[in-house]
Amino acid sequence: MEKETIIQTVEGHLQELLAAHPSDFLVSVKVKPTNNIKIYLDADEGISIDKCIRYNRALYRILDESGMFPDGNFSLEVSSPGIDEPLKLHRQYKKNIGRTVEVTLLDGTQKTGKLLDVTETEISIEYTTGKGKKAETHQEPIPFDNIKSTIIQIQF
Repeated sequence: MEKETIIQTVEGHLQELLAAHPSDFLVSVKVKPTNNIKIYLDADEGISIDKCIRYNRALYRILDESGMFPDGNFSLEVSSPGIDEPLKLHRQYKKNIGRTVEVTLLDGTQKTGKLLDVTETEISIEYTTGKGKKAETHQEPIPFDNIKSTIIQIQF
């Protein structure tokens, strides 16, 4: 079975499972040549390990019973995207307002700052330049079509 067909089928089954939980959403589905299916889910308030386990068991049962993999030769992983995965969906940007992000622009430059706002077309970040009395706070809008990747930065 082709990779794209597997992804479309899995996404269809997932959307049915997710329909009962409107705050949960699909971020991405990846399929390796060994039929290892990797699914990233998220939720507006964050997704728990228990929820990932429940989705994994339900989807595994559906895929197994569907006969999509006649010999049962597939594996399934369901998890949250993790902190090192770039944001992909508008919904992910929205849920991370107030957090520090590192934005890599298409030209390779990086901007790090607090995610202030998200609209349909751009994000706004706030960052500080200088130190002490010379410190200045700046706000900068960044259009989505100029963003290569955005990664959440952990603050300690």
